[in-house]
Amino acid sequence: MRKYADRFRGTGDGKPPAGHERRGHNLFEAAAAYVAARTEDDQNRIEEAAEWVSPEALSFGVSELACRAVVALARERGQSPRTVARDLLGLPVA
Repeated sequence: MRKYADRFRGTGDGKPPAGHERRGHNLFEAAAAYVAARTEDDQNRIEEAAEWVSPEALSFGVSELACRAVVALARERGQSPRTVARDLLGLPVA
C-alpha cells in the first residue's frame, strides 16, 4: 500500500516526496486532523494530515477514532454501539 501511495505522490522509491518529510506528529494527532479536515471538506488539510504518518498508521488511527466516537455516542444516547454505528451509516436496524 505504501508503494502505491508513494507512486501516486510521484516518488516511487518508498520515501516521502522532497519537502514533505514527516513531522513529529503521532498517529492519533494525524487521525484527528484528517477526520476533522474531511468533515470540513478541506482538501489541503486532508493532504497535510495524511503526510504526517504512514497510510497504515493513519488507517489505524482513523479506525480507533471511529470506535471511540461510536462508544461515546452510544453512551450519550443510551444505545448499543452496534445500533449507533448502523444509524450513522444509514443502515436499517438489524
